Amino acid sequence: MAVTQEFMYRAIDPQGGAILKGTIEAGTEAAVTSKLKAQGLTPLEVTLKSNTGLNRDIKLPGLTRAPSAKSLAVFARQMSGLINAGLPLMRTLTILIEQTEDKKLQPALVAVQADVESGSSFSAALARHPEVFPPLLLSIVRVGETGGFLGPALASIAENYKREAELQNKIRAATTYPTIVLIIAMLGVLAMVTFVVPVFEKMFEGIGGSLPIPTQILVNISNNMWWILPSLAIVVIVIAVWWSRNKHTDQVRRVVDPLKLKLPVFGKLATKIAVARFARNLSMMLNAGVPIIQALSIVAQASNNWKIEQAVRDVQESIRQGKSFAGPLAKAEVFPAMVPQMVSVGEESGTLVEMLASIADFYEDEVETATGQLSSAIEPLLIVVLGVVIGGMVISLYLPIFTLYADLAKQS
Repeated sequence: MAVTQEFMYRAIDPQGGAILKGTIEAGTEAAVTSKLKAQGLTPLEVTLKSNTGLNRDIKLPGLTRAPSAKSLAVFARQMSGLINAGLPLMRTLTILIEQTEDKKLQPALVAVQADVESGSSFSAALARHPEVFPPLLLSIVRVGETGGFLGPALASIAENYKREAELQNKIRAATTYPTIVLIIAMLGVLAMVTFVVPVFEKMFEGIGGSLPIPTQILVNISNNMWWILPSLAIVVIVIAVWWSRNKHTDQVRRVVDPLKLKLPVFGKLATKIAVARFARNLSMMLNAGVPIIQALSIVAQASNNWKIEQAVRDVQESIRQGKSFAGPLAKAEVFPAMVPQMVSVGEESGTLVEMLASIADFYEDEVETATGQLSSAIEPLLIVVLGVVIGGMVISLYLPIFTLYADLAKQS
């Protein structure tokens, strides 16, 4: 299997004592060293060959993304099945590399295989690619590898990411239609202002007289579209670039994330999604044997919301001090009252994992119901908004004609 990196090396030939130079393909520097030693050479220096000119990979900020939850679920499910069937780890990785279609996951697996071949543990090899394998996955793999139950651990990861993918699909299904309609409406408005209004303006010039205020505003906008459109495009690009570079900083998340949870309609949905993700991830990690302090730290990172992350940090600190789990949850505004109550019952009865799984099931069902209701509510609202916007533009265009007819009627 071809690998994606090329290394330059300097090595000593023990037989003649000569220093050899060359290039070799491998996943990591450790793999290059192993290959050189296998050839009877003594490595002196191994460096990654820099790509310049036309050979350099082009990476645009914001366009490279981690593997989807669905890709990770398929990877974990397939690997779990192969491991449970008794296949060796190297053979399992070879099969997965051949079957994986994700363009970011496949080269990472190639590098992981090379690291494992050179003597690294599987979890350590995965940890070298944090942009591909999330901390949640790494922790479960590490626990499963140490405890000798890697197959079942991977199966639990697969189930978790399968649920995450289903959750994402439900949200996507609820927002796709309104987004498409909104984009088409915006394009329609721009087309009317750019191409239709000038035709009516020429007709109005032939009629003479002053235009009604709504019509004059529409005509002025149309006459200035030559600079409005480029300016709008520049503003959108600048905002998109700035957002892609700063959306993960604490300064931005501290302001934006709490606002997401306070939005009129979408805020409750975002809260339910966050609670479901928190409960599901924590339940899975505790069930796999990850220590609760470490599990809370990873779940906080995976929450994707600064306010929830801070609440989980408070829970972590409370447990570290020997206090209760449910107390900080009850104080945090983001968690509904049912969550700390069920967690408290789980703490007292020793069924915390089961309670967290029940919370996750409940809020995942709530998300499904809410997304269905959201889709049903947005569709008529969009129709009303589009009717007002498009209808208002049409009325503005025909106002001079109505005024003309009214004047003619008065004269007659």
